Amino acid sequence: MSERNQHGRNGRGQDRRGRNPRNSGDRDSRGGGKKKSFSPQRSGYREERINRRMTDPDIPEEVDINDLDPLVLQDLKSLSKENSETVAKHMIMAATWMDDDPKLALRHARAAKDRAGRVAIAREVNGIAAYRAGEWKEALAELRAARRISGGPGMLAVMADCERGLGRSEKALELGRSEEAKELDKESAIELAIVLAGARLDLDQPESAVVTIQRAQPDRSDRGVSACRLSYAYANALLAAGRKDEAREWFEHTIAIDEGDWTDAADRLAECK
Repeated sequence: MSERNQHGRNGRGQDRRGRNPRNSGDRDSRGGGKKKSFSPQRSGYREERINRRMTDPDIPEEVDINDLDPLVLQDLKSLSKENSETVAKHMIMAATWMDDDPKLALRHARAAKDRAGRVAIAREVNGIAAYRAGEWKEALAELRAARRISGGPGMLAVMADCERGLGRSEKALELGRSEEAKELDKESAIELAIVLAGARLDLDQPESAVVTIQRAQPDRSDRGVSACRLSYAYANALLAAGRKDEAREWFEHTIAIDEGDWTDAADRLAECK
């Protein structure tokens, strides 16, 4: 999980105006008359939660909640002490396994979400873990839930990529045109541009993909993972558009600034001949 993906949101299980969507008690039927009583939870919900907790992945004893971002711990204070500590440990384990075992990371993230469904960061972590595990539909649902709780642009690039994963590249482009896209910081805007360029390639629009990356202003003087990823995406779009000489130049530049082996640019050079 990148650092920008770990910032907490406030989680209250409410809509953006602070209303609880489950605030109703008994209601009259449309025609009036006898009131019908109903529970805010569907039948069997409690039993399902108990069963899920019995199959939660184990947490090693040495896991320390203080390893979690203090801002995230602050968000979890709305929970009971025991529950908040369990949620924190599951979140740490989700982050620990995200790269090496995304399926196990997702199990931990789901366990955290089940205990903290009204905390935005728990929904966000579940969404990110589902995304890394290729569970696009679940990822999109959880990230949308996190945004409803906390507001703000949220994980817009990840959400757009989930739309691509679901075969809905046009939906990804719609997210790129949203008002929330204008609120993104530089790194998040770069990630969104990379995803949108990919959506253009999905739709067999390579020249539009090139223009999409150009709007993000790739700069040869920039360094770091975001600059490297943008340079690679630019080279990839240029290659798809048949502009091999330019693509070679940007793949070579990507190799020069790829300090963390973030891309396979060296392998892609052969395609530019």
